[in-house]
Amino acid sequence: MIFITVKFRVRPEHADAWPSITAAFTAATRAEPGNLWFDWSRSLDDPDEYVLVEAFRDDAGEAHVTSEHFKEAQRTLPQYLVETPRIVNVTLPQDDWSSLGEMAV
Repeated sequence: MIFITVKFRVRPEHADAWPSITAAFTAATRAEPGNLWFDWSRSLDDPDEYVLVEAFRDDAGEAHVTSEHFKEAQRTLPQYLVETPRIVNVTLPQDDWSSLGEMAV
């Protein structure tokens, strides 16, 4: 799977609205056939930072970045950001989350 984590530093005046600003993009991405997950979290240390954790089947990455909703996000989301988002993008030999054995319940 393609596993991606992105940090978005949102302008303070838009930070509370970020979930609604990205709602259409989030819904459209989650509906993509190759999407495994697309989850937003807000930083506990910086209320203006959101972290996106997303994953796609290996064959779905190109379809995602060439989709109309991705292109629309490229056009519209930067105006709400303080800086260029930071990303970690790796391909992993798995297709779901693994259990954290050190904290087995």
